[in-house]
Amino acid sequence: MSAAASLEVQQASRLFKALGDETRLRIVALLSHGELCVCHLESALGLTQSNTSRQLGVLRAAGVVEPRRDGSWVYYRLAPQLDEVCKQQLKALVRSFSQKEMLREDIARLLESRGPGSCP
Repeated sequence: MSAAASLEVQQASRLFKALGDETRLRIVALLSHGELCVCHLESALGLTQSNTSRQLGVLRAAGVVEPRRDGSWVYYRLAPQLDEVCKQQLKALVRSFSQKEMLREDIARLLESRGPGSCP
């Protein structure tokens, strides 16, 4: 494979590697509904802070999510995809989330945990 051909698939390869984990897919599913505080992700998924941060780090390094700091809180959202193939693949994946029972349960837990003053 030539160097140019390798560069053309590099972004898609990074995307699929980052999404090759159930926890990271669940995080993307939650973030497909909008920006969330790390504490909301922890609560909705029943994860520790360190595990959540590690998974978000993988997604951030792959360009799937982007952080925003507000005081001592960090919020994440899905990052805009500049690569058209990645954009289409992520869009198709997000559309399919509503059909997955586990992801619907994650959303229900998220809705229960959010609200005024819900961050510690």
